[in-house]
Amino acid sequence: MNWYLKVLQQYADFNGRARRKEYWMFVLFNLSFSTIALYLDNFLEITIDDYAYGPLYGLYVLVLLIPGLAVLVRRLHDIGKSGWMLLVAFIPFIGPFWVLILLVTEGNAGENQYGQDPIEETI
Repeated sequence: MNWYLKVLQQYADFNGRARRKEYWMFVLFNLSFSTIALYLDNFLEITIDDYAYGPLYGLYVLVLLIPGLAVLVRRLHDIGKSGWMLLVAFIPFIGPFWVLILLVTEGNAGENQYGQDPIEETI
């Protein structure tokens, strides 16, 4: 939960680096909370017509859009890639898989052009 809160505290900070654990823990909690919001929309019967989601889910996604992009860019910085590398995901078929491979790759040891190694900062 601390990793999720850390990402929220760095709401629109696209600078620096984010280690794998920070990114994937954020993804895990984000998926959990968005699923809860989705179920609440359905339980309260406030879904939008023929869709399975409603205003709670929509608001949650809207609020977490910027921090989600920020931690994604910081994760790419950790492996020495620019945040613009995210645009590779728009290449049909291979693009999303390539970005996934980048996201699971171990970060650069030591300092790189985007900042200090986040693992060294926590030690």
